[in-house]
Amino acid sequence: MVNSIVARNWRLLVLALFISWWGGIVPVHAQNTQVFVAADTDLIESVETFQFRFAADQKRAIALSKSLRCPQCQNQNLIESNSPVAKDLRLKVYQMVNEGKSDQEIVEYMTSRFGDFVLYKPKLEPSTYLLWWGPILLFILFGFIAYFSIRKQI
Repeated sequence: MVNSIVARNWRLLVLALFISWWGGIVPVHAQNTQVFVAADTDLIESVETFQFRFAADQKRAIALSKSLRCPQCQNQNLIESNSPVAKDLRLKVYQMVNEGKSDQEIVEYMTSRFGDFVLYKPKLEPSTYLLWWGPILLFILFGFIAYFSIRKQI
C-alpha cells in the first residue's frame, strides 16, 4: 500500500523534499524589497583605512572575515559584501584582532550575536546532525525507493 502511494506520488515527494531543503517558498510581499542601502561614509572610511599593528594581524583578520557569512547578504562573506552590516562586522573583527583576541573568541562573539548562521562550516553537534547527515539519509532513502520501484516493475 505504502509503496504504491510512493510510486504514484514520487514527484510530489521530491518536490516536498526540495522545498523543505530550500527553506520553503517566500511570498513576494514578505521579501525585502530594499536593494541598496546608503552606508555611513565614516564607517566605510574606517573599514577601508583601518590600521593594524602588525601585518600578520591584517592577514588573520582578512582570513577570519572571509570565513564569516554576512547576516544580511547570506551568500557572501564579510569581505565580499558591501552591505552596511558587513562593513560594521568587518570593522568589529578588525578591532578585535587588533585588541589581541583569538579567532575562537571572535567567532564566539559573532555566533552569540547572530547564531551559527554566520559560520560557513557549522559545528557538528546534536542540533546540526540533520544538516550534516540529512543528505546522506535522503540519498539512501531515494536509493531504497528506486530499488523497490524497479524491483516491483521487473
